[in-house]
Amino acid sequence: MAILVTGGTGFIGSHTVVQLLNDGREVVIVDNLCNSKLCVLDRIKSITGKDVKFYKADLLDFEAIDKIFKENDIDSVIHFAGLKAVGESVQKPMLYYHNNITGTLNLTKAMADNGCKKIVFSSSATVYGNPKSVPIKEDFPLSTTNPYGETKLMIERILSDIVKSDPEWSVSILRYFNPIGAHESGLIGEDPKGIPNNLLPYIVKVASGKYDHLSVFGNDYNTHDGTGVRDYIHVVDLANAHLKALDRAAIVTGVEHFNIGTGNGYSVLDIVKAYEKATGLTVKYEIVARRPGDIDACYADPTKAYEVLGWKAQYDINKMCQDSANWQKKNPDGYGE
Repeated sequence: MAILVTGGTGFIGSHTVVQLLNDGREVVIVDNLCNSKLCVLDRIKSITGKDVKFYKADLLDFEAIDKIFKENDIDSVIHFAGLKAVGESVQKPMLYYHNNITGTLNLTKAMADNGCKKIVFSSSATVYGNPKSVPIKEDFPLSTTNPYGETKLMIERILSDIVKSDPEWSVSILRYFNPIGAHESGLIGEDPKGIPNNLLPYIVKVASGKYDHLSVFGNDYNTHDGTGVRDYIHVVDLANAHLKALDRAAIVTGVEHFNIGTGNGYSVLDIVKAYEKATGLTVKYEIVARRPGDIDACYADPTKAYEVLGWKAQYDINKMCQDSANWQKKNPDGYGE
């Protein structure tokens, strides 16, 4: 029985595939490569010593997805595939709604048509909007501030409705906080196209001299140093949470939600200092005006994931920065062309 990983050559997907293969599980990847590179498959094999079956296909193509199920004995799905840039989602909302929602509808229809009823969904802490307090618990009110977050919340609701219509489904919704870091081998890591949207990849580019400085958006937030606080989690810890969720899906039905974070909040300047400490490099930064919609602090209460899944983050911020620096050192141009 195989696990289908959608978006399996992406940042989080590739690290999860490595953990799955190292755990002896059979994996099939589907990815349209719009935000990843085919060479990731070679990197995965270098780490694990194993080949993985790969399909280049788009979730918007139902026939292609249905064919994958017909050709393989797929027992469960980990669903990463989707567009994910918050800023772009504001500029191109129709693109995000069509791609993320329609793709998921096609995927779940193919699953249902082929008797596969176990799915782990890659959701996001963005579904909490501007939280009433921190740390954030799974039962907090849900709201969104951008189309990307809205697609995640819509998909959560779609999956919940599927379970209501067919209680045999097992749905595990993982709400990620801020994944950073890289595999300790330095063979796979985060390789954003164009200017990075996320903090640490941008810091890495500044420290390596590719960019002149980091713009820190606001230093007047209600935090310990005035800069925004977020929950950063090592991508390998995040990957391991999916294995725990799959184990859970094998024995229970219904829908469950889990925060996947460390439970620790780090400010922008905390991350800058941690990266400087890990690498000995200097990260130049300038304080600029706040961005609309940014909030003071956002970090998880991960208690439920520990109590129900038996999962807990293992790596601290220093390890996250060290592994990011190692990835950058070995891959100054990312995966290249």
